[in-house]
Amino acid sequence: MPVTQAPPLQRAIRYVKGVGPARAAQLAQMGVVTVEDALYFAPRRYEDRRRLSTLREAPPGELVTLRVQVLARSLRRIRGGRTLVEASVGDASGVGSAVWFNQPYLAQQLRVGEEVLLYGRLEPGSRPGPPSARAGAGRQLIHPELEHLDGGEEDSLHTGRIVPVYPLIAGVNQRWLRRLLAGLVEQDSGLLDDSLPEPLRAAKGWPPLPQAIRELHAPSSFEALEIARARLAFGELLLLQLALAQRRARARHKTKPQRYQLDGPLTQALRQRLPFRLTDAQERVLRECCGDLDRRHPMYRLLQGDVGCGKTIVMVFLLAAAAQSGAQAAVMAPTELLAEQHARVIAGLLGPLGVSSTLLAQGLAPAERRERLQAIASGEAAVVIGTHALIQQEVAFKRLALVVIDEQHKFGVVQRARLAGKAQEPDVLVMTATPIPRTLALTMYGDLDISTIDELPPGRGRTTTQWLREAQRDELYALVRRELAKGRQGYVVYPLIEERSTVALRAASRMAKHLQQEIFPEVKVALLHGQMKPAVKERLMQAFLRGQIQLLVSTVIVEVGLDVPNASVMVIEHPERFGLAQLHQLRGRIGRSTYPACCLLVSDSAEDAARSRLQAFVETTDGFRLAEHDLALRGPGELLGRMQHGWWRLRLADVTRDRALLEAARQEAQALIAQDPDLREPAVAALREQLARFRQRPG
Repeated sequence: MPVTQAPPLQRAIRYVKGVGPARAAQLAQMGVVTVEDALYFAPRRYEDRRRLSTLREAPPGELVTLRVQVLARSLRRIRGGRTLVEASVGDASGVGSAVWFNQPYLAQQLRVGEEVLLYGRLEPGSRPGPPSARAGAGRQLIHPELEHLDGGEEDSLHTGRIVPVYPLIAGVNQRWLRRLLAGLVEQDSGLLDDSLPEPLRAAKGWPPLPQAIRELHAPSSFEALEIARARLAFGELLLLQLALAQRRARARHKTKPQRYQLDGPLTQALRQRLPFRLTDAQERVLRECCGDLDRRHPMYRLLQGDVGCGKTIVMVFLLAAAAQSGAQAAVMAPTELLAEQHARVIAGLLGPLGVSSTLLAQGLAPAERRERLQAIASGEAAVVIGTHALIQQEVAFKRLALVVIDEQHKFGVVQRARLAGKAQEPDVLVMTATPIPRTLALTMYGDLDISTIDELPPGRGRTTTQWLREAQRDELYALVRRELAKGRQGYVVYPLIEERSTVALRAASRMAKHLQQEIFPEVKVALLHGQMKPAVKERLMQAFLRGQIQLLVSTVIVEVGLDVPNASVMVIEHPERFGLAQLHQLRGRIGRSTYPACCLLVSDSAEDAARSRLQAFVETTDGFRLAEHDLALRGPGELLGRMQHGWWRLRLADVTRDRALLEAARQEAQALIAQDPDLREPAVAALREQLARFRQRPG
């Protein structure tokens, strides 16, 4: 059988000259498997080495590139067990030094007499002396980047130009990778098909794709680089938005079998039974959802809102609409705790109206589980609540029409699709209390309609947040004691359940005993964590709800699913271990009534990123502002990681930096799909082929 050769751009990187199996394995860890991957492997930054400085002329306090000779080098240990490598270096203008902390291997790499490139910030010092001066005199670079010049020969890839600096892993160095990529760009960039339609590219003033790739790796100027990078980022975002627009368009062509009675006895009775009025935002979102249910094609809608904004009651109205229409609804939650909370609320609101609901949870006796499965299969259970258990093969519905997925980012795409697959074209509502910045929403959920509840119910007490240090622990306990003395309840949250020898954190289990026995003996303290049996957790939660437990010590399991209006104080130990979204969810467990509430952080963290995150958390209770801050701090990578399976890794685009490009790509994609849903026109043939390859890329 003849061997089919891969297209040139799809050939494995291991077969490129100078790579081989060992190097290919290293490159694979960096996401470079094919030649095409290599062409799109973007530098993380650039260094302007068009002008080499001399030691005498280099301006102090600025980033400089020096070509110097190693005159001497030493390795010694300093206080605290650290190592210090110091090199005396010189050029024709004088002598200086370079130092590196905790990189002892550099002492072996620096050879006396060799020429090296140093790139870093020159610290002010004495004027450089002549090359014959004693080693160490003159100015100093601390932790400069070091590149060897291979015996001192000039190498135009590494000097005299704007030099790319690539993200690396251990065992791969900049000079080798630059040579490899430069060769591939020279040889193969011309093979790239430009998928952007020519009129669009011309209107934007963007270069052809091969030229943009060359500018990415070897910029002729920073201006040309920015134009090329924008063109490449737009191209990638356009593919993503086309995939989402196609998915959205295809969904709009599906026809669902179910029809709803949206205004009927159940929904009317539910509204009459509520002890409060819906906010304007809730009413608006409810109209949007009901408008979807009334259409012939299935609903695909994301409902987002800050903690405590009242998403649950909107969901209950939709469940009532499904029930009064003779259909079944399923609610999937990521944790047993949240599923149990939903089951209590749904049973309390809809049970008296004659709507049968059931919870499919762990720990059910086999006979009871079989009974509930039968109620679901027969249609007797109009509303079914559960966790991942709902997607098990044995769970069968009679007339499932509405699927609600709460805290959706905690589920994979495959899991969500599996639940929706238990019905014929069901209406799907996904909900999140983790506010999503618009740029991420367009990236993650561009195929969904988005509804936002941007208003909190009236009469909520104000929640304040304080950041205390370890030395203020007595003050902390006094604040908690004052709240408990008022008859309120509280939480103390820890990152871990048990102590670990490698992590110096207070563990919830040990501290629960300490708080009960030594700090708050006058109240009931209890411990709650995810490793408890479901029945034990349920008993604890019921006791906390009834006020029999005043202080609940817990892990992050209480992040979602707890609604105890009497809780007014929360202590979060080691908050630097949590992300902003998690912290905001935790704080949302208090302040759910008219009582003022207080969230207390205890941390001595000195790390800049953690301090910035905690300070932002203290300054605002607005989840949307915190989400934007989180995006700015951490970038989209970690947040996009919540998407889990079924999405794509962006190689070049950054949705934080490229917001304008994302909006433009979305508009262009929608226009293209509106005119040509399957991209069959000859003018977009290359775009269609590129989109097919884009769909196959790993996430």
